[in-house]
Amino acid sequence: MTQRWPDRLWVVRHGESAGNLARRAAMAAGRTHIDTSGRDADVPLSALGERQARALGRWFAGLPEEERPEVVLSSPYRRARQTAGLIRAEGGLVAAPVDVMVDERLREKEFGVLDRLTTRGIARHHPEQAEFRRVLGKFYHRPPGGESWCDVILRLRSALDTLSLRHGGARVLIVAHQVVVLCLRYLIENLDEEAVLAIDAAGDVANCGVSEYAFDPSRGRDGAPVLRRWNFVAPLQEQGTPVTAEADAPMGAR
Repeated sequence: MTQRWPDRLWVVRHGESAGNLARRAAMAAGRTHIDTSGRDADVPLSALGERQARALGRWFAGLPEEERPEVVLSSPYRRARQTAGLIRAEGGLVAAPVDVMVDERLREKEFGVLDRLTTRGIARHHPEQAEFRRVLGKFYHRPPGGESWCDVILRLRSALDTLSLRHGGARVLIVAHQVVVLCLRYLIENLDEEAVLAIDAAGDVANCGVSEYAFDPSRGRDGAPVLRRWNFVAPLQEQGTPVTAEADAPMGAR
C-alpha cells in the first residue's frame, strides 16, 4: 500500500505582520477602518514577526536532520513567504536545498467588501452584512466579493489532494494564515462546523504557532495523521520571543 499522507506535517501561521499591528491600533482607537496601504497580499512581517519566524527556524534547526521539514508549502502572501524564508535561513530545513513552493490555495480568506473594516466599521457601513453573519454564522457567511469558511475549505480540499499525490511519506511544512490553519484542522481531523468553531472560539492561533501531525498507519483503512501539538508556541518562549495572536481581520469578518 502506498502511503498517501506525509509522515510528519507541520501547519504554521505566519509571524506577526504589519497588518496585525494596524488592526490592534484601529480597534484600540475605536476606528472604523484598519490603516494599511496596498494589497493585503503585500503586507509584510513586523520586526517582531521576523524575530518569531527566526526563533521557529532555530527550533526546527535543533531537531535531528532526519526529523526536519523536507518540503515547504507557503501561501503566496508576503508575510507567509517571509516566514517560510526566515525558517529556512535559520537552518530549519534539511541540509539539501529546499525551495519554498507557493500554493495560492493556501492564501488568506478573502473578505470582499469587509476588507480593512473593524467590527465597528462593519456595523456602520455594512449593517446588513453584520446581520447576515449573525444569522448564518461565520462558517457559511460569504460577504460580497469575499469567501465563507466553506469556500476556503473547498480550495483546501484540492490542496490536500495535491499533498497526498506528491508528498506522501515526506515531512511537510505549511505556512499560511489563521483561518487556513483552522480549516486544515477541520479537514485533516474530519471535524464538523460546531467542533472547528469551538476551537476558534477558544482563542486565536498564535503567530508562528505550530500544529503538528504524525502519520499513524493503524488509523482507519489507509492510516491517518494524528494531532500531536496544537498552537504550540514553546519554540518562541524558549528563546524569549514574545508570543502574539492578533487576528488578521476584524472579528466581525473572520
